[in-house]
Parts: sequence; structure tokens; C-alpha cells
Amino acid sequence: DGAPVVESTPSQIQYWRLAARELMNAGSTGTPVFHLEFAPPPGAALHWESGDVAQLSVPSDPAHPRDYSIASIPADGSLQLLVRQEQHADGSLGAASGLLTSTLPVGGALPLRIRPHRNFRLGDNAERPLILVGNGTGMAGLRGHLRERKRRGQHDNWLIFGERNAQHDRLYGSEIDDWCQAGVLRRMDWVFSRDQAERRYVQHRLLMAGDELLNWIGRGAAIYVCGSLQGMASGVDAALRQLAGDKRVRELSATGRYRRDVY
Repeated sequence: DGAPVVESTPSQIQYWRLAARELMNAGSTGTPVFHLEFAPPPGAALHWESGDVAQLSVPSDPAHPRDYSIASIPADGSLQLLVRQEQHADGSLGAASGLLTSTLPVGGALPLRIRPHRNFRLGDNAERPLILVGNGTGMAGLRGHLRERKRRGQHDNWLIFGERNAQHDRLYGSEIDDWCQAGVLRRMDWVFSRDQAERRYVQHRLLMAGDELLNWIGRGAAIYVCGSLQGMASGVDAALRQLAGDKRVRELSATGRYRRDVY
């Protein structure tokens, strides 16, 4: 539970205070997803880039620190996460997700440190059009990038995001609606797998929008994929290769225009 550990030099561990916790998918057939906001230690400077991760060491399981994509930028004034509650067959909760989503009281503090995730930062792609693809809690890393793009006034962005049902699983839906109205998102595709008899996923939407995808790539777009490795990310990769060809996808990856944060 939590994304895999990312190799890079972390900041020092500091105690961050849980300022807010909000259930994002009430009524969902999926497990609960929570938006969390952490206030920095007194006097601490907020310093990270969109794409970076917060690492949590759980007191009950200190040998396996968890990494979570940061869903905010320093200008927001808080470190924000989007965490799915891991539920085991016996009813117990995952060590890290249970602490974050249930047992840590609002106002309580946790030891966190920020790890640079250089392979998922905007980096050389900061001036390019962006195609952002994800599902589930993968919205966190994509939201961080979009908040940074909004801050910079860069609106050449296309978000393709998948979840289960439109009624319950539009994670950050009102914020995304605002981005669409304000022009921060040039195109937005919600893909809800269970709102019709035939299951549909983000890779299917990519294939349906193949001509536009190739147009965006042709004018220099970078592609960022965040979310589950099994199913989503592998399906997106296959769709990209079907549309653009293996050679083109290899070139995009080698030049840093195709980046993934998957778990």
C-alpha cells in the first residue's frame, strides 16, 4: 500500500501535522479514498517540485517506508496527498494507509520526508504541451502537475482519467470542472469503467482519440502516466505503441517525453 520507493536523495524527516482529512468517494463500490492536508513544521520552508513524493515511515513497520505522490505544490501552503485505504481480508487496514486515513487524528503529527522524483518532474517538459493519463489515486501526481501548470499560466494540457462510476468517483471533480471552464485544461476525458455494460478504461479512450493523440505528440507533447501498473499503465503503453509505433514510443521514453509513476 503506497507507491514503490523512489531512489533519490530525500529531505530530512520532519513532523507534519494533519490539518484536514476528507473522504473523496462516498458511496463508491471501491475502497475509500481520502484527501489529506498536512501543515509544515513551524518555520519550515515548503520546497518540492510537482511530481515529487512524500515518504512515510510507519512506527509499526519502520523497515518499509512508503512513498505517496504529492498532490499539491508549495504555493498551496500545505502538503496534500490522495490515499486509498488498504483493507485486508481480515478487516484490518494497511499499516501506512490505515494510519493516514483512519487512526491518525486531525491535529496529530507524522514523520514525513520529501523525496525528489526526478523521473516524474516536469523538467525539460515544462514548456511542452502535456498529456496526463491516470487512474485511481494516480490523480495525485497529475493534480500536482496541473496545479503547477495553472500557476505558470500554461494551459496546453489534456487530462485522461479513469475510475469506476461518475456518481461517486469523480476525484477532485469540481476543481477539474473549474480548470475546464478557465481553460487550464484544453481537453478533459473522464472514463468510468462501470457506467455501462462494457468495461471501458483510459487506454480505450486513447485509442478512440488516436488522431488527436498523434497530433499532440507531433507538436511536441510530453506524456505523463500515473496510477496502477497492472491494467492501466500496461494498457496505456500498449495503446501508445499501437497508435505511434514501438520506435516512436522508445524515442519518447529515451528523450524524457514519456514518463511514468506507476505502482
